[in-house]
Amino acid sequence: MEKYFGESTPKLGFGLMRLPKNSAGKIDIEQTKKMVDVFMDAGLNYFDTAYVYDSGDSERAAKAALVDRYPRESFTLATKLCAWMSAHDEKSAKHQFYTSLERTGAGYFDYYLLHALQAGNYKKYDEYHIWDFVKEQKEKGLIKHWGFSFHAGPDILDEILTAHPDAEFVQLQLNYADWENPDVTARANYEVARKHGKSIIVMEPVKGGALAEPPKSVQKILKEADPNASYASWAIRYAASLDGIITVLSGMSNMAQMKDNLSYMKDFKPLNKTEQTAIQKAQEEINGIKSIPCTGCHYCTAGCPKQIPIPEIFAARNKQLVWGQLEEGNAAYAQIVENAGTASDCIACGQCEKACPQQIKVIEKLKNCADVFKK
Repeated sequence: MEKYFGESTPKLGFGLMRLPKNSAGKIDIEQTKKMVDVFMDAGLNYFDTAYVYDSGDSERAAKAALVDRYPRESFTLATKLCAWMSAHDEKSAKHQFYTSLERTGAGYFDYYLLHALQAGNYKKYDEYHIWDFVKEQKEKGLIKHWGFSFHAGPDILDEILTAHPDAEFVQLQLNYADWENPDVTARANYEVARKHGKSIIVMEPVKGGALAEPPKSVQKILKEADPNASYASWAIRYAASLDGIITVLSGMSNMAQMKDNLSYMKDFKPLNKTEQTAIQKAQEEINGIKSIPCTGCHYCTAGCPKQIPIPEIFAARNKQLVWGQLEEGNAAYAQIVENAGTASDCIACGQCEKACPQQIKVIEKLKNCADVFKK
């Protein structure tokens, strides 16, 4: 008998948000098929997508690479309904569910989530009666388990779980870099979820890829602890070692990332005491580095009236803040804005800050970037 819901689920899940792209900028279905096959052959079977990922192409890719090629009972598929970014009323919000069923061809969803609840939008799910809607779909057998993904603070999480105690799980951003980050409040959110007895699906364990190539001072700590372990392995195993975890999602973009993840997660072993000590040292080091905590989700760019490539600009600035690469940051910025909006084009409309799951003060950060890059 499981100690908690989802305990027996394999601890690595395949996140379909950052799938490989072809030369046309579209999801490379053939490469995705190969990655799905390797993942399934390793005995892993949890796949995560969403209505809004790649404007629906992620769900379509799930159909082509997974659903159409494997028996339905052989895999677990999760997707999400976004009531605030891609819906203008209750009807359009609920219609996302049926669109997702059509796009994926899955027949039902093993896990269904209310997507990216945060301070500025979580009441939309009450206003549109989405909580009752997903429960109705579960009664019809179209959803096996339901919960929500969350990007706010512990007080709001406690409020939601108190109001909706029948939510079966929570999806949280948990990684060692953000564990004590006051903007992400990873530890506090984790503790609230466990206080309510909720199992957790982990998103952004590698912080949008940042922990696959952490600052050099952190690399030194981890290499001294284990010269053969990849930096990403430390991040994913850290999250998977926490109590109450259903699975840890990794948004793999190529076969190399897939094979690296499988090398240590196919037969997952929690971090031992020595490894935990190394992670604590890495956390202390990271806490002293002031970077822009952007994970590159691009939610901020969808409605930007000036078409500013915000995540790419922040990545250029982080080259300077994290790595001290001043010239490289300047060069990257110049290339990024050559045919796009610049940081100084920001009109402070605020739509980006409403959409940002990381609660980044985007307007302020863009102003800083404009000052530094002189454009």
